[in-house]
Amino acid sequence: MLGELLTAVATPFAADGSADLDRFRSLCRHLVDNGSDGLVVTGTTGEAPTLSDDERFALYEVAVDEIGATHTVVAGTGTYATAHSVHLTERAHHLGVDGFLVVTPYYNKPPQRGIIAHVEAIAAATDRPVVFYDIPSRVIVDAEPATISALATIENVTAVKQSKPSLEAARHVVSEGLDLYAGDDDLILPFLEVGGVGGISVTAHVIGGQLHEMIDRFRAGDLSAARALDEELRPSIDLLRVQTNPIAIKTAMNLLGHELGGFRLPLVSATPDEEAAVRDCLERLGLLQPIAT
Repeated sequence: MLGELLTAVATPFAADGSADLDRFRSLCRHLVDNGSDGLVVTGTTGEAPTLSDDERFALYEVAVDEIGATHTVVAGTGTYATAHSVHLTERAHHLGVDGFLVVTPYYNKPPQRGIIAHVEAIAAATDRPVVFYDIPSRVIVDAEPATISALATIENVTAVKQSKPSLEAARHVVSEGLDLYAGDDDLILPFLEVGGVGGISVTAHVIGGQLHEMIDRFRAGDLSAARALDEELRPSIDLLRVQTNPIAIKTAMNLLGHELGGFRLPLVSATPDEEAAVRDCLERLGLLQPIAT
């Protein structure tokens, strides 16, 4: 298992638009010091589609150097092109990451057998764990139960990050012997209840310690306490709904003083109204003091 709580880490950008590796190093350390068992680098939250290969590799190097001795580093190497994904995986393997996140190929909408062949080719490029990322809201194609069963037969496909609310699909992942990670933060506790191991989280940027405490409460058998904390953390879910990820979470981190910079087009900065909504969520979480009026 790669950990119970992994953070899908944002990519900081400098004023000139370049990837800010020094701030990324600091962010990696902050996250693992505040609840994260490991990080997923160059996922959706990391604005992966806008990064060059060299930027990806530099981020992997920094993460492995900063936290790799004590925490896991998972590289998001899945793209819509299998050959490119294999290349990214081979290089990230060489750089020492612990595992790989491989999303359903997006845009080209392969049939189910194409998804299987895609993941199989990428998994063959490494002997380290591969996490399949099932997120139909972004890739259109929904991985069917038979596809999950086929992926489970690939030796180093060990887990699924599921970003759809179906408990039936979640139970199927578990029944196939795969580690189940919630890909949406409001699914972490429901998925734990059906045998999941935890979550690959966005809100862990701001509430990592509390999320891990919720998982710990569940593991200790105190379901009512876990549910109470889950309810207490609901404003973090509202935060994510302000605007497309990672606009809201990066705005939140900037408001909290982490200075992660802006975004790469086609993502754009939060509007004043959106920033106010993010601030309200942080205030309700007790992370910012309300502005005096």
